[in-house]
This record gives sequence, C-alpha cells and structure tokens, in this order.
Amino acid sequence: MENYRLNNLNITLEREGARRFTKASYPIRYGRYSEIETREYLFQFNLNGDIKYIRGLHQDWPHPAEWLKRTEADDWVYYTAGGYRGIYHTLGEYYLPCLPYPSNSVYGYNPFTDENIQNALTAWNRFQVNLRRMLPNGIPSKVKDFLFLVSSRNSNALRKKSEKLHQIIGGQVSVLPPDTRHVDYEVIPLMLADGCRYHCGFCCIKTRQKFRPRSRDNVRQQIRQLKSFYGTDLANHNALFLGNHDALAAGHEHICMTAAEAYAAFDFEKAYVKNPTLFLFGSVGSLLDAGDHLFETLDQIPFYTYINIGLESADAATLRSIQKPLEISKIEDAFQMMLAVNRSFPNLEITANFLLGDHLSALHYQALVELIRNRLDRFYSKGAIYLSPLNTSYDNRKLLSKFVEIKNLSRLPTYLYLIQRL
Repeated sequence: MENYRLNNLNITLEREGARRFTKASYPIRYGRYSEIETREYLFQFNLNGDIKYIRGLHQDWPHPAEWLKRTEADDWVYYTAGGYRGIYHTLGEYYLPCLPYPSNSVYGYNPFTDENIQNALTAWNRFQVNLRRMLPNGIPSKVKDFLFLVSSRNSNALRKKSEKLHQIIGGQVSVLPPDTRHVDYEVIPLMLADGCRYHCGFCCIKTRQKFRPRSRDNVRQQIRQLKSFYGTDLANHNALFLGNHDALAAGHEHICMTAAEAYAAFDFEKAYVKNPTLFLFGSVGSLLDAGDHLFETLDQIPFYTYINIGLESADAATLRSIQKPLEISKIEDAFQMMLAVNRSFPNLEITANFLLGDHLSALHYQALVELIRNRLDRFYSKGAIYLSPLNTSYDNRKLLSKFVEIKNLSRLPTYLYLIQRL
C-alpha cells in the first residue's frame, strides 16, 4: 500500500481489503483496491481503475456507514442500513441494496431521489473529467499512471465496457440467483444455456426462448473473452455464475467441464478473495433428473456450490393460476430431494424459491408451511427458502407481515428474494 498527498487529495494505491466474504454490520471492502479521498467524498477503484464505490464524507451524507456501488452492468446501487429494522431478519444481510430499477423488494425506499446521493454521482463525473488537468509534473510515475488510468474511465467508457460484457455472454442477466448475496452479487457470469423449460405465466424476468445448451466452443470462447474483460481485476473475483435460467438442465458433463475450465482459466486458486463459490439456477425437472453422480462431482470440485430451484407453490390451484405446468407431486419430490442433497453433500447447497403475493390464497400459504415446518422435525441451517414478491402485489406492508409470519414458522432459513440483474 502506498499513500500520496496531492493538493487536497489523499491517494492510496493497492489497499488490501478483506480476503473472505463475511456478514458484518459495518462497511467492508474486499480484495485489493485504490482510493482517492477529497474533502467531501471517498472514491474507491478496482484494479482496472474503474470506479467501484463512493461514500460521502460531509455532514449531509445520509449515513456515514452507507455507500454507492457500481456494478459491471453499469448500475449504481445504494447500500443503506438506516431507517429500517430487521433488514438482517428479512434479507440475511446487514445492508439493503437499493437498486435504480424496479425490483421485488417490499421496502419502498428510493435513495436516488435524495439530492445528496445525486450530488455524489455528479461530483464523481465532474472530478473524473477534471482529473487530468490537476496532474502536475514531478509526481511519482506509479501515482501518475493510476490517475491517468482513472481519468480514462469516464461514464461513456464504462457504459461501453458494460455493453462489451453483455456482448460476450449474449445479453444482460435479468436476475442473479438469490444466493449470490453471499458474495455481494460479485460473480463472473458465464452462460451455459439459454431459455427456460416451463415459461410460467407469472414470470416477468425470464426469456421466452426454448431451452437450449450453449456449445462447448461458445462456452470456451466466453471464458477467453471474460478473462480479457476482467483483466487485472480478475484477482479480486472468486465466484462464478453459470447461467442462465436453468443451467442445471445442461447436464453433468457440461456443468463440470465448464466449472473446471473456468476455475483454471480465471486462476481462482490464486484469487485474493478466498473460498471460491459456484452459483446456478435449476428447475424442478432438472433437479429431479440430475442424479447422484452430478451431486457427487459438484461436491468434490474446488467450489462451494449453490443451486437455486424455483418451486413457487405446493398448492394445485396456485400452480394453475401462475401457469406453472407441474403437478404437486413433482414440487414435493423436488423439495424432498433438496433436503436429502443438503444433508448428504457438505460442499453443495440447494435453495428454493416460493411466491409471496397479496392476492395469493390461504391454501398457497398453508401448503408452504406444511413443507417448511410440518414435514421437518427440527430447524436446519442449510437450504434457504426465498420468498419472491409478485410484481402484481401492491400492499407492501401486508407482504412484509406475511413474510414475517412464514419466517417465524419455518424450520429452514427464510429470506426475501431481492432481484438483482447483471
């Protein structure tokens, strides 16, 4: 780590952050990063010189422990801890990521209407534009190189970079698995398949394409291009999302080949942030068809693997109303397989999604409680249940009350699903 003072700027190069993701009620930065501190703001950058975090230092900033974060999709997310009780109870995290686009959080807070937060984004753009003219001669070359690098990463360049990411993988990721919250949604997306097997009527985030695995050549091309895209900052990444909406259906050979080749190409073994993690979605059918051989292999690879399954409901009338083409028996079989896998494989965890809506029937909730409480003999800490609020719901207070009721009854960890894209 090196410090340098330039006029009213305090510059720190290659600061070392935490090396493992953790749950904490105070701000944590992970990996290696650099920062520039002005009188009013702290700007923090990844190893490519891209702006990553902004935190206000002046008295009008909403809260000294809150911050803005830029994603690789070029979205700004505001992390808030103040104003809400029970965030950890509902999300499993100490901070609520407030997104700049519609999501299914039952919290109605929109920080982007706050003048101070808008001023922070404006201040960053203004600072970045003026940075080059602030550079005098005679400063250390390492500092000068860093400042020139930062000055070249303007908003237009960063937008084009996010477009390049989407070109590599074949489009934007409309939703990440809820389990990616464990790595603060910091995943490298690698598309293993396109489309969906069911095309449920309620779903507003999945493609209408028929399910189709990507070719091996396509996957390997993505790996090569993603390695170049992340560049120097690749050392700060330790998590992989195999997409898109049902990568589990791609099958044992395709999944394991891709995980192994990505692990080697991205050099996860030497990543600054430890404990590599693999995430993917699966459907009821792909879970029931997977077989023990796949689970045994995933349990042995150098990742901790999360597989998230959309069960949605265990009530027949609800399944019909949301146009999910499955029988209750399949939902129940998938739930039982989830429990069995979680008890048998220490490095593999299956989680499940169910719907939350202010117009869903009492039978939907009774069937849910039957599964996650009455059929379990005790509390199990592995295998989270995520409740996903329907976008047709309007009474957020009612939804939150229903969530709390279900969570208090559940014998599995139960949280709200916060949809975040990439």
